[in-house]
Amino acid sequence: MAPILDIKNLYKNYGAVEILKDINVSIEQGEFLVLVGPSGCGKSTLLNCIAGLEPITRGELHIGGRNMTDVSPKNRDIAMVFQSYALYPTMTVAKNITFGMKVRGVDQATQQEKLQQVARQLQIEQLLNRRPGQLSGGQRQRVAMGRALVRDPKLFLFDEPLSNLDAKLRVEMRTEIKELHQRLGASMVYVTHDQIEAMTLATKIVVMKGGVIQQIGSPAEIYNRPANLFVADFMGNPAMNLIPAKTRANGVGTKIEIARKDGAPIVLTDTQNRNLPEDVILGVRPEDIGEPDHRASQTAQAAECMVDIVEPAGADTFVVMQLGGKHVTARLHSETSAQPGKRQQLAFDLGKVSYFAPDTGQRLN
Repeated sequence: MAPILDIKNLYKNYGAVEILKDINVSIEQGEFLVLVGPSGCGKSTLLNCIAGLEPITRGELHIGGRNMTDVSPKNRDIAMVFQSYALYPTMTVAKNITFGMKVRGVDQATQQEKLQQVARQLQIEQLLNRRPGQLSGGQRQRVAMGRALVRDPKLFLFDEPLSNLDAKLRVEMRTEIKELHQRLGASMVYVTHDQIEAMTLATKIVVMKGGVIQQIGSPAEIYNRPANLFVADFMGNPAMNLIPAKTRANGVGTKIEIARKDGAPIVLTDTQNRNLPEDVILGVRPEDIGEPDHRASQTAQAAECMVDIVEPAGADTFVVMQLGGKHVTARLHSETSAQPGKRQQLAFDLGKVSYFAPDTGQRLN
């Protein structure tokens, strides 16, 4: 079976400026694809190209096995949910949801059947007679989603739909969208700059920077094996620690030296012979640096570090120190005894670290 969305060698230019460069990505029926990256990376432009709102400079775009490269938006069998909701202010919620069906000539009985079905799914049955001005931001977003759902399209497109909501409502709506996807088994493409949204919603993530795809993978692949320094730094909160280090094979494995601001360097031994260059960037997640008694992994090794800052954060406490000339964060348990200005034994889980080339930024292991 053909992928529900298949993008091949897509380029998008505005005049002489290249916005998207050689984009290749596909998703199968039922997948939830998230395009994520910083502002200006090209993710919304790519979504608009999929929707047909922006013409492609060169390349091909297939939806449901059909070449849609030059097909108008209304004939692509897609539904789009915008950041700004884009509701008709003079129409009721019910009329906003059914308006597209009315324009397409869907009979009244089918309109009402789909309206009631979607209203139940989104829990907005009590809002059908209200107008958008009488709704909260979260309610408006539900209505916008309802208008897309009644289309029953091959592909749903979401353009940063939660960015106008407050933090608590964003979490609630994120859960609702996740449940909706699981219940419908629909194919979705979702744009966000929020890497937490990307990690929690996606079955497949595309990380973008400067109009170029940096990595495609599942949330676990992106998080645990970032392809380069940009992905390592962008995906994760707090971000992955990226520490300049020196390595050399020592017969037992790979010796790692990390400079300290006070005294001799930290020396750790990775038990694998990794054939690494002398200079590397060591990538280690904050949760992979812990206190030895809470770090049961056989691949963990302890070292003494000088604590600079302690940040209590409820269930966790973040500890910041300087290693390799960089601020390094460890995620410790809330009852830690770590104190600023004092030395602390910390265990680094070398079974979960990443190594990157300092010159290219590419992953080495």
